[in-house]
Amino acid sequence: MSNYDVVVIGGGPGGYNAAIRAGQLGLKVACVEGRETLGGTCLNVGCMPSKALLHASELYEAAVGPEFAKLGIEVKPSLNLAQMMKQKDESVTTLTKGIEFLFRKNKAEWIKGWGRIDGPGKVVVKAADGSEQVLTAKDIVIATGSEPTPLPGVTIDNKRILDSTGALSLPEVPKHLVVVGAGVIGLELGSVWRRLGSEVTVVEYLDRICPGLDLETGKTFQRSLAKQGFNFKLGSKVSSAKATAKGVTLEIEPAAGGEKETLKADYVLVAIGRRPFTQGLGLETVGITPDKRGMLENQKHRSGVPGIWIIGDVTSGPMLAHKAEDEAIACIEQIVGKAGEVNYALIPSVIYTKPEVATVGKTEEQLKAEGRAYKVGKFPFAGNSRAKINHESEGFVKVLADERTDEVLGVHLIGPSVSELIGEYCVAMEFAASAEDIALTCHPHPTRSEALRQAAMNVDGWAMQA
Repeated sequence: MSNYDVVVIGGGPGGYNAAIRAGQLGLKVACVEGRETLGGTCLNVGCMPSKALLHASELYEAAVGPEFAKLGIEVKPSLNLAQMMKQKDESVTTLTKGIEFLFRKNKAEWIKGWGRIDGPGKVVVKAADGSEQVLTAKDIVIATGSEPTPLPGVTIDNKRILDSTGALSLPEVPKHLVVVGAGVIGLELGSVWRRLGSEVTVVEYLDRICPGLDLETGKTFQRSLAKQGFNFKLGSKVSSAKATAKGVTLEIEPAAGGEKETLKADYVLVAIGRRPFTQGLGLETVGITPDKRGMLENQKHRSGVPGIWIIGDVTSGPMLAHKAEDEAIACIEQIVGKAGEVNYALIPSVIYTKPEVATVGKTEEQLKAEGRAYKVGKFPFAGNSRAKINHESEGFVKVLADERTDEVLGVHLIGPSVSELIGEYCVAMEFAASAEDIALTCHPHPTRSEALRQAAMNVDGWAMQA
């Protein structure tokens, strides 16, 4: 039996950051993770490999399409899919090894195996060879993350019918890829394969894509993807999918009911969301019960059981790596008596397609529902000199500010590199900045960041560049 101050179950962004922070604060900490590598879904089969393929496929499309030729670069590229997958895997390996280094640096111990709670203060770890060891700790942090949500009536085999993991490692470019679910994962992975040559059809139960987006931003985003060649079947559901060695036959019907149609595809990606992973955790041994969605309830990261903490995808809030990281820090700091806190109102969200989409704070629809009076400042990237000379002028910056106080309440960006730009408004909003504060702040020229300032100027109608 090994004794620790803290045992963290799960080695993803929530778990590994919790372990590192605990080590920094002088706690004796163990992180239990059964994968062969640390990093969880995000680093191994999620955020990181998908971004590697998005980057590579974007460069490929620029080379084979008109973009390079327009710039005066004449090439005749060919796709080496095996090499593209190899560099993706090498990048992932580098990152996961980096976490192992950080564990050693901060004296956090990785216990390899699958952990389950066995009563208060006790975690049993089962190794790959079947052997078990018992860890005891004053505090246990549950950070077991999430898994793809299955689609009733559709069996994922990761041969022809794929989840997000399978879609990251296809051996060939599909002639026709059907994506079930018009959320972030489906649209990002659909973008990869469309750029590499696939026809992509997206089937979505709702009547819009990415329903959490500001409505105007979402409509602009959908139009952009449609121009790129995405086919959308909105307000539709998949009633069955039958796979053969050569492809998949799907039956699609209107969500509201109606006549079915048949759709044939080489591969199908099921990306209808993710659900908390709590199987085999031994929660019953301490009296914790997931809710009907599978979520574990928490109050400032505390479960209802003393000494057991809950962070990341397994609990409420957006299923985002940076949200899990924030919760990890706040959780561990509370364990040592600090005032750890997460501002859930200001967790940014990004879609890494082209154009990118990035948002933080309230949407117009939310402000209207609250009855809050607000002002809107917009600025198109078509008016931004850096975006124009780079031939990437699609999209806009949209700033929502309180009508009376001018405090920035929400920001919605669609355009080039907006994943990197949104951080400015995250900082500004954390300090309760006004739109005028941004409007009067000098930004470097020529940069895309100037569009952020111009939109803030336009809250009061004095944008100068468009």
